[in-house]
Amino acid sequence: QVQLVESGGGLVQPGGSLRLSCAASGSIFSIYAMGWYRQAPGKQRELVATITSSSTANYVDSVKGRFTISRENAKNTVYLQMNDLKPEDTAVYYCCAEIATMRHTVPYDYWGQGTQVTVSS
Repeated sequence: QVQLVESGGGLVQPGGSLRLSCAASGSIFSIYAMGWYRQAPGKQRELVATITSSSTANYVDSVKGRFTISRENAKNTVYLQMNDLKPEDTAVYYCCAEIATMRHTVPYDYWGQGTQVTVSS
């Protein structure tokens, strides 16, 4: 079994910062790409940022220059540093990781439960 547990969401004023964390645990053999998605009320889930196992990062245009994704492989953890937050960043943020387990060596996408980020004055 594999679990992804997110933390770090909350309420912040426009222009503020938050750092999200997502730790994977369980019978992990290897973690490949990791990423963050978000879903605002009434909207489809969208990709925010991804990072490969060698730490190559990609971002959706709307967060470039404001968000930074990183990972700590020794801790099976991915982070999302969010600066200069805007009201339109308000959403539930989900982490996703492509993981091969001890039982299933073909990688499968696992998801966290989501953490709420609200940007409001």
